[in-house]
Amino acid sequence: MIDVGKLRAIASQRDRYQAQLARLTKLSKQTSCIEAAVTSACETLETGTSSFVIYGEPQSGKTEMMICLTAKLLDDGHRIIIHLLNDSVQLLQQNLDRFQRSNLSPAARNFSDVIDPDYSLATGFHVIFCKKNASDLSKLNQKLERIGEKVIIDDEADFATPNALINKGDVTRINALIQQLISDDGIYIGVTATPARLDLNNTFENDNERWVNFPPHGAYTGQDVFFPLDSEIEFSLQTLPDADDSPKYLREAIFRFLIRVAALNLSTSTDENFSMLIHTSGKKLDHKSDKKPIDDVMNALSDVHSKKFESYTQELDKIASKLYGQGQAGRIIGYIVKNCDQTTTVIMNSERDKNVDFKSATSPASMFTFVIGGNIVSRGVTFDNLLSMFFTRDSKHKIQQDTYIQRARMFGSRKKHLSHFELTIPEQLYLDWQRCFVFHKLALEAIKTKKGSPVWLADQRIAAVASNSIDKANVLLDKGEMSFPIFNYTDDLEKIIEQKSDAISRLKKIQAKIGSDSLPDYLLQYVQRILPNGPNSIALHESSTIERMKDADKTKIERTKGLFGQVRREFPDAVHHFKVFFNDKKKARVIYKFNGNISFLKNLKNA
Repeated sequence: MIDVGKLRAIASQRDRYQAQLARLTKLSKQTSCIEAAVTSACETLETGTSSFVIYGEPQSGKTEMMICLTAKLLDDGHRIIIHLLNDSVQLLQQNLDRFQRSNLSPAARNFSDVIDPDYSLATGFHVIFCKKNASDLSKLNQKLERIGEKVIIDDEADFATPNALINKGDVTRINALIQQLISDDGIYIGVTATPARLDLNNTFENDNERWVNFPPHGAYTGQDVFFPLDSEIEFSLQTLPDADDSPKYLREAIFRFLIRVAALNLSTSTDENFSMLIHTSGKKLDHKSDKKPIDDVMNALSDVHSKKFESYTQELDKIASKLYGQGQAGRIIGYIVKNCDQTTTVIMNSERDKNVDFKSATSPASMFTFVIGGNIVSRGVTFDNLLSMFFTRDSKHKIQQDTYIQRARMFGSRKKHLSHFELTIPEQLYLDWQRCFVFHKLALEAIKTKKGSPVWLADQRIAAVASNSIDKANVLLDKGEMSFPIFNYTDDLEKIIEQKSDAISRLKKIQAKIGSDSLPDYLLQYVQRILPNGPNSIALHESSTIERMKDADKTKIERTKGLFGQVRREFPDAVHHFKVFFNDKKKARVIYKFNGNISFLKNLKNA
């Protein structure tokens, strides 16, 4: 006879989290970065924190991390876990498919299945997917009205979720509906590569000092590769004139893409499919214009009797000879004309267009796959085997840091073909984009060590986030200071400061003494790149006690108005100012002040 009690015990003994880690290990995927994020998230929940953010790099594998996090939360007894995604049918289906193929128990379900009157949520475990769409969220709230203690995992959390009406005393519909889902006893976990808006908006009172870092895996290529400050560029960077949008540049980029694909496939025994992403505009009409040069090139090469066949193959020969040598050019051109009919062009510009084949764009279905993108490609879409990106999407006004960081679709697992990858971009836009990432990384330095709140940077060209999302009642716009984690102060630090050597040498000696958390490498690299007045651009001030500042927090070594006073008198040519402030317990902080046109935004609620 069957022992029902024993079966019930077996059914309850599921180790979902370890099963997911084993699945990834079997696929030869690194799990240490996922384990670090999941462990840290669970430790944060154990402190009683009910609203926080998990942040990582763009395209660094956060979907697998969210699958594992969901598994661990289920193991820990959380019954209802809701995943929120951008309002895109294709993105929802893409992520739902990934979850279902992971064999997570219970299988993830679309909200449309769950709202069926016959579907019961009263018992058991449930993983539910829902778009950030007012209609969908309203229906889900109605179904879950009497269900408490839900966990909300908000993918691309800084998009649509923050309250853009915060300064008008009102609440956006999406924000209100998500708050209703969270209710009084729920948990909110935002997941994003760009958390600034969630911080500066005070979205759901998330605690920025409890944020969790999701580190990238070993095969990841990101900011340090594509926007290096002090190393050689390892990929092909093709810069364009800033004021010239001639279609010839796109055609030449298409030629180079064809050549690189051919060269790669000729070097191996198995042909691979690759993609080229073209992102010039958010307007649908412009996407049709972008398609014309692709059609023109591929049609001409497919018809050996066409008028342009000879001129285009000659141009291809010149470029191939330059890239791979004359000896290889003939084989490469032959390969292209032999296979040029293996091509697909996908236009991704409408979040509600169900006819767009996401799969053939994100995992290229043809040898030569062209993807023309609008706003939808900027978030949540990962492009496998991306070999070329033609990016001219500039802004007439300020560039928004969070938006442009998300547009870095070339980030990801690119090491295998990195030396063949090409980014074509106007020079000034590349420099602005690089600064976006510098500002972003500087802001996150403090919280990576869980020893402080981020300070978000902006300047005359780059905005941290959309201004209407900033909670102006609780966010300080400060023209200048940035602090780093506290360290133990010793008097011999002054001997280094008083030395006659250049400021950078002294700062590096201080860093060696106090550690790179308290004086980050990235800040020193950044400072060395911006020296308008040569060595005099950097000032290292004599240290000061904080004890005489009546309105300062002497334990945290902070002051709402800032710690620096006037900085021009002693060092009139300096734009970068460094100073150590210490308390009577011999604890200290390095304070950095930029005396230029950079603004610093800090959330005072979590300070």
